[in-house]
Amino acid sequence: MAIRYIKRGKTVEQKADADAKVQEVVRGILADISERKDAAVRELSQKFDSWSPDDFKLAPAQIQQIIDSLPEQAISDIKFAQAQVRNFAQAQRAALQDVEVETLPGVVLGHKNIPVNRVGCYVPGGRYPMVASAHMSVVTAKVAGVKRIIACTPPINGELPAATIAAMHFGGADEIFILGGVQALAAMAYGALGIEPVDMIVGPGNAYVAEAKRQLFGLVGIDLLAGPTEVLVVADETADAEMCAVDLLGQAEHGPTSPAVLLTTSCSLAESIEAEIGRQLEALPTADLAGVAWRDYGEVILVDTDAEMAQVADEIASEHVEILTRDPDYFLDNMSNYGALFLGPETNVAYGDKVIGTNHTLPTKKAGRYTGGLWVGKFIKTVTYQRVTEEASALIGEYGSRLCDLEGFMGHKEQCDLRVRRYGGEK
Repeated sequence: MAIRYIKRGKTVEQKADADAKVQEVVRGILADISERKDAAVRELSQKFDSWSPDDFKLAPAQIQQIIDSLPEQAISDIKFAQAQVRNFAQAQRAALQDVEVETLPGVVLGHKNIPVNRVGCYVPGGRYPMVASAHMSVVTAKVAGVKRIIACTPPINGELPAATIAAMHFGGADEIFILGGVQALAAMAYGALGIEPVDMIVGPGNAYVAEAKRQLFGLVGIDLLAGPTEVLVVADETADAEMCAVDLLGQAEHGPTSPAVLLTTSCSLAESIEAEIGRQLEALPTADLAGVAWRDYGEVILVDTDAEMAQVADEIASEHVEILTRDPDYFLDNMSNYGALFLGPETNVAYGDKVIGTNHTLPTKKAGRYTGGLWVGKFIKTVTYQRVTEEASALIGEYGSRLCDLEGFMGHKEQCDLRVRRYGGEK
């Protein structure tokens, strides 16, 4: 297979340079909060966000006042987006069925789908108020049946992010805290500021938030480790440079380390994309971010066939994969490694990020090889049970006894032997 890199981004080694520093900083913050709880959270919030209110938790009257400050159109749009997310999440939940089956006469095995009890949903702020992240985490957890949902989001330049707070409330959050970064995740995991420790933390964030989730995993469950957003545009000669450039830059604007890759069989598209991106950057209000991301992490890859595009796309395993080709379903049928697939020019990543109903918290850094994104099932534990008659217990016990003996587990063997004696006729 002939793969030609018309443009290459930074190497894996270059991308990893900052990881050690982030790990060290996060480790120190988590240790401090674990030991000093509220005092540490308050100090860190003041340090990083210049935010230290009397109470980080919003009262119901405050939430209502914030909602009342929003234009009716904004509230309507938030509710529309949440309806789409809720509808799809409900369909996914309906696909998760409890199971009970008699595998041998008298042996009944089953599994139940049980929601996690307490979940912390983190909705990032930073460069942008990530209103849509509230839909993706809070609404989905609610549909899953989570009993208690704690939502945290940072202030933005000292101001309350009104639309994000409204989205958290409409989505079904039981408690809303204005608290950001590592300190928010630690407060939810360890229990601080009156938060009862949660069982699971979900939601995207910057490198420090992602590292905090990694270090807290085990103490709590997590959805996944989300790095900088990624987009891969797979295009043939039917695609045009304008749309490819728009869709690449639309994700590159997330931040200066966001990979944006064009994979194509069209030599003319590969050779013209750089000029088109340059043209669009001249007018794009977020060009300061998108331009750096394209310069440092943008790639253009040229191959010969659709089969080669599918193969290379699977090797890249991008978070978002747009298919702008003559036959998009070919890639649906032949690709296996991605976070979300966007089939045809009529849809795009922005639809998935903001409104259409599929979840936007997705695997990055090649994690699409082994996991999907956030969905109802992430909030649900599939647990098993068994029920056995006396006659069946004697039968299973004979097999179990011999298998335990084979491994040298004599205490296990006695568990089996006791049932054989009790239920197999021996008294």
